[in-house]
Amino acid sequence: MRRLQQNQCPGPPASRLVAIWVPDWPVVALTLEARRQRRHPRTRNADPHLTDPATEPVAVVGARGVLAASAPARSAGITTGMRLRTARSICPGLTVLPPQEEREARAFETVMEAMTSLLADPVVVRPGLALSAAGGPTRWAGGEEPLAAALVEAIAQEADVECQVGIADSLSGAVLAARQGIIVEPGQSPDFLAPWPLDALLACLPLRRLRRDARPLLETFTRLGLRTLEDLASLPRKDIAARFGPLGDRLHHLAAGTCHEAPTMTRPIQDIAVTSALDPPVERADTAAFAARHLAETLAARLLSEGLAVGRLSVEAGCEDGAELARTWMLETTPTTTELTDRVRWQLEGWLSGRSGRPPSSGLTHLSLTALELSPATAAQAGLWQAPGQQADARARRAAERVESLIGAGGIQVPRIVPGRDPRSRVRLVPWGEERVDEPTGNGSAPWSGALPELSPSIVLTRPVPVHLTDARGRELGVDIHGQLDGVPGFLAIGDGVHDADGVVDGGAVRGESVLLWAGPWPVDEGWWAPQGPSRRAYLQVVTDIGPPRLLVRSGRWWLDAVYS
Repeated sequence: MRRLQQNQCPGPPASRLVAIWVPDWPVVALTLEARRQRRHPRTRNADPHLTDPATEPVAVVGARGVLAASAPARSAGITTGMRLRTARSICPGLTVLPPQEEREARAFETVMEAMTSLLADPVVVRPGLALSAAGGPTRWAGGEEPLAAALVEAIAQEADVECQVGIADSLSGAVLAARQGIIVEPGQSPDFLAPWPLDALLACLPLRRLRRDARPLLETFTRLGLRTLEDLASLPRKDIAARFGPLGDRLHHLAAGTCHEAPTMTRPIQDIAVTSALDPPVERADTAAFAARHLAETLAARLLSEGLAVGRLSVEAGCEDGAELARTWMLETTPTTTELTDRVRWQLEGWLSGRSGRPPSSGLTHLSLTALELSPATAAQAGLWQAPGQQADARARRAAERVESLIGAGGIQVPRIVPGRDPRSRVRLVPWGEERVDEPTGNGSAPWSGALPELSPSIVLTRPVPVHLTDARGRELGVDIHGQLDGVPGFLAIGDGVHDADGVVDGGAVRGESVLLWAGPWPVDEGWWAPQGPSRRAYLQVVTDIGPPRLLVRSGRWWLDAVYS
């Protein structure tokens, strides 16, 4: 364990925090799950074909690229943040899995149990990262360095997991010190944090919602010329709070890495607790989830009605044999019902599926949720154009994440508008969550020679429908070598008809709609380099006396390709 030493700065002594971080935790959790299933092959819902990341290249991929990679994948060149397409090109045998927070939280209970031999009440920031006060444990272990070494050894022996420990004066300092496995001297957290990039603050936020909301603000800071935490911390905090609201104030607090006075209140706010008896005793996590859902809804409603933010959530359960289980999760915001329910459900799965591979000796008889470190929630004004759809967007995002966890990474695809000359080539299905698509031009607004004019059709048919475009005499029109119509459009008929030897529709039986206006054609000649030969077609917009405007394409014959609304 290295100790970062710099010049001492004057100031009051600050409370010390210890952070325990497990690198690539999503993959480590998968490794623990594979080992547990090998030891207990008859475990309910066990997957006999579960990949073992210890021996095979495995990557957990989310909406923003690679989240974690196994050691074989790292040795092949896979890095965090790498796009899935790039990762597969580097390592063709890579096994790609979506993130599963349930599995990660369930497996992290093993690590938390190993910490309790040295730490009285460690707090789960998120699966893979935990925090605790360092004062008492440091005195008991004989110093900060012995405490860090003892934690690494205890977690390695009891949980079979390698971790890194960081100790500093502030939350952000401890979390980022754990990324380097160092101890920051008292009073040196601001100097230690100064060179870190702004994106490092995302590692200090406990909830995915907070990290998602913070990314656009960090991008705004970057556009304003701020590059490091020192740049952000050097600005007046009151100005940041006034301009960017509570989230900006929070990020400034983390970037500064200093201890600030707690807000004064007229009276202390008591903890809010909700309790439910489980009768009959519960031994399965899915059964306990129903009680957890009801308690989470009750607690979230009380917090919202009283306008309170929660620092920590305590989950406590009593066993039929008298044993008591307890775990604390960090929140630092006014949680939603879903966020509360998820954390309670994850904790119950961690207990009931087996702490260190062993479930409790008896069923759970009661469950209690307690909101700790309450403070008035600061109101924030959302953008007028974003407010109505925020809840709907959150529900849609959550549903997509659950489906992706079932069918695999990249299984959900969404349409995106990309550069192109025609409606079909301008629509591409990309994996859900991808923020950009690599295109030859690099700019979706760049001009394309021969492209159709705006606006784009509202409906593009799955399969083009055959049509007949004829002149006033019923002769079907064509496109000459110069890309021009060989006549004036008169009628448009949907469907196949019978032609005579002169190309005239038989008897005018399918004369169809009269063409009032037309524009084009726009010829497209591409793929001349391809072995199968060039692709030649021409597009024509027509407006008839019946129905909406239509987009026709001439490829051997006339087809109805899209419809304008």
